[in-house]
Amino acid sequence: MANRRELVKRRKAVRNIRKITRTMQLIATARFQAAFNRAMATKPYTEKLAELVADLSRAAGDVDHPLLETHDEVKRSALVVLTSTRGLAGGYNSHVLRAAVAHLDEQAGAGIEPQAHVIGKKGIAYFRFLRRPMAEQTPTLGDRPKFEQVEPIANALIDKFLRGEIASAYVAYMRFLSAGQQRPEVLQLLPLEAGKTGETGKAEAAGAADRPAAAASQSPATSQSTAAAGESPGGAPGGERRRSIEYEFSPGPRELLDELLPAIIRARLFQAFNDALVSEQVARMVAMKAATDAAGDMIKGLSRQYNRARQTQITMELLDIVGGANALS
Repeated sequence: MANRRELVKRRKAVRNIRKITRTMQLIATARFQAAFNRAMATKPYTEKLAELVADLSRAAGDVDHPLLETHDEVKRSALVVLTSTRGLAGGYNSHVLRAAVAHLDEQAGAGIEPQAHVIGKKGIAYFRFLRRPMAEQTPTLGDRPKFEQVEPIANALIDKFLRGEIASAYVAYMRFLSAGQQRPEVLQLLPLEAGKTGETGKAEAAGAADRPAAAASQSPATSQSTAAAGESPGGAPGGERRRSIEYEFSPGPRELLDELLPAIIRARLFQAFNDALVSEQVARMVAMKAATDAAGDMIKGLSRQYNRARQTQITMELLDIVGGANALS
């Protein structure tokens, strides 16, 4: 059993560590709330913008656009990997990096040369450890990445896609679902799929087609509806569906898509940055709480060991005193 002096030193060290982890937990909680508010503020814009593009594509019919085309002859792709700059975030970085490496291996297995743009010191260190090539490295974008910082990355991906240098573009990040659930995800940015809506590209545009025609007629992409008078009444017996609406565009669909499609790519990438930041703070908050609880349990265990050692020493001293008294009697 360790002596009392050593146990006192260990307990003091653990108490100091618990103060640090507790403080980091409180800081992560405050940063989480701020990051959560920012992510929730941008999410409706991203969703509505993607929904608007889906409605516009459906109403305009077959409208070709370079950002909607596939380039099967190009055997290169780009992947943006979002990791943290700081550690002590539990399994946050490892989950994102495993998803990113799996995607890169899948692309390489399909005969496509992937180009990785890694953001965050932890991701850069991991790729260097694996000796994997990186097309670009960005150590950090700060604790609160701004749209002005994310926009050049999205513009660079769009330019490479339009020039035919890459056939597709993805972003690997930790998608924030709730405070208790985050999931690593590889989101396709390019080419855009006109039938997809939502910031993750997983909500089908068919849901938008089933909305009431009155709501669809309020889309800001249209100047007026020419079939509003032909709608069937919402309370018609038999649940009759409303007729599809014909749109008149000003400017034309191609001009609108030229503005909206790049905007949705930038918005999706910025939303991925916000989700990644929220997920990072959640992971750090949970990890620091677990460390604080573990330190508390360790302090209790060391205190019990100290009490036992102290009791043993007192007992031995009493035995020595009693033995000496008996020897003198």
